[in-house]
Amino acid sequence: MRQGKRITTSLASPTDAATGSGETETSSEQTSPTTSSAQPLTTDVVITHEDIDRAHDRERVFAARACRGILSKFRLLWLLVGPGILVMLGENDGPSMLSYAATGSRFGIGFFLPFVVLTFVMALIVQEMTVRLASATHRGHAELIFDRFGPFWGWFSMIDLGIGNFLTLITEFIAIRAGLGFFGVPPWLAILGALAVLYLALVTHRYWTWERITLAAAAFNLVFVPVALLARPHWSAVGHALITWTPLPGGLTQGTLLILLSNIGATVTPWMLFFQQSATVDKGLTKRDVRFGRIDTALGAALAATAAIATIVATAPLFAHHMSAENFQAAEFAQALEPVIGRFGAALFALGIVEAGMVACITISTSSAYAFGEVAHRPHSLNLPLHQGKSFYLVLFLCASAAGAIVLIPGLPLVYVVLVVNLIAVLAMPPALVFLFMLANDREIMGDLVTPPLVNVLASGVVIFLTVAGVLFGISVVAPNLFAFIAGK
Repeated sequence: MRQGKRITTSLASPTDAATGSGETETSSEQTSPTTSSAQPLTTDVVITHEDIDRAHDRERVFAARACRGILSKFRLLWLLVGPGILVMLGENDGPSMLSYAATGSRFGIGFFLPFVVLTFVMALIVQEMTVRLASATHRGHAELIFDRFGPFWGWFSMIDLGIGNFLTLITEFIAIRAGLGFFGVPPWLAILGALAVLYLALVTHRYWTWERITLAAAAFNLVFVPVALLARPHWSAVGHALITWTPLPGGLTQGTLLILLSNIGATVTPWMLFFQQSATVDKGLTKRDVRFGRIDTALGAALAATAAIATIVATAPLFAHHMSAENFQAAEFAQALEPVIGRFGAALFALGIVEAGMVACITISTSSAYAFGEVAHRPHSLNLPLHQGKSFYLVLFLCASAAGAIVLIPGLPLVYVVLVVNLIAVLAMPPALVFLFMLANDREIMGDLVTPPLVNVLASGVVIFLTVAGVLFGISVVAPNLFAFIAGK
């Protein structure tokens, strides 16, 4: 399915050409004296547009790695970061930021500050496995499931991801519409503008350019930090909460349990696993780059946790003023905060929600396109020109366009839509985590990057914990009275 220039070449190991890593390994096979006159091993290698673009990117990496000095190390880090930051800040999507805002308005500064940090630590442990998988196999998550577990599970994972992603995209456009509504932007113009941004990022048909554009947008997630500063929080209370995990107003109630489970269930979502692994492959990272992939993911987790904590701190004044904000949308939160942080601060909050929804739209729709291409064996790379990657770009843009169109339906029950999306996401998470854990422990494909025993214990605990929490959250949506009985209130 790859279109490009076909050449015939002699290879010591055909596998090296297939990976496209640019780093050849010495073949373990030696030529027998009795066959020295035989023809050398030849094979046809198709050099594609995406191979050439990726080779240019790797050339810069090799040049930076060859240089010495601290500046060269920073340049190397700059060249290799991207997927980890994008996936973590992409997970800080519109609904997530509104959830953090609701948490701050309901519980103030207390238990949920360190709890949010813990959820991102768990996300870091899970996403690190995708970095190793991508670097060891040079294949996306859906493709590996297809190859290792069969076509049924490959198509199942892709369809499962596609449905969940499509419904999640609807909630992202809801957030964009609500955030721009604070400025009086009509819904149709808000959706059209978001789709235009998505299209402009794609027409570069260059992974590196797409990644840098999206990173610039994702960095705006930190706009919640100045919003928190404008709220003039008591920093001693913030420090006390982070150290002692207190206070927890109202104690352990049904509502508290539901918020705990929803935050845990939203920590790692299926699209994150598929996106980071496929983006890491598209970027061309190799085994030598795993350390930088880990740094990239850890940096993304730290930035995302900072933005999440800042959002809770920014809306904590609503708790102090006993203002109910459980069903607030972006514009309503901004309006409620305006007397506390001023018009400028409220505008920043609304823009932050728009950014969160926009970045998530880009990354989530891209993860769907990656998965489709991997399972359907169609070209799937952001380095592809539009005419060579028609199916890839078509899936990406049509998913986003259809989701945006649904948001414009008059009388759409937005709260109910978000509820259904959350339920589907957590039900889809357990099988995705199980597949990830099994693949990361498959020595045949992982080689020396297989999960070490100590890390395996930690990862096992996180996978089990997130799986149980996801199932419990699903139960809480279907039978909330059960948790009222458990909490005893």
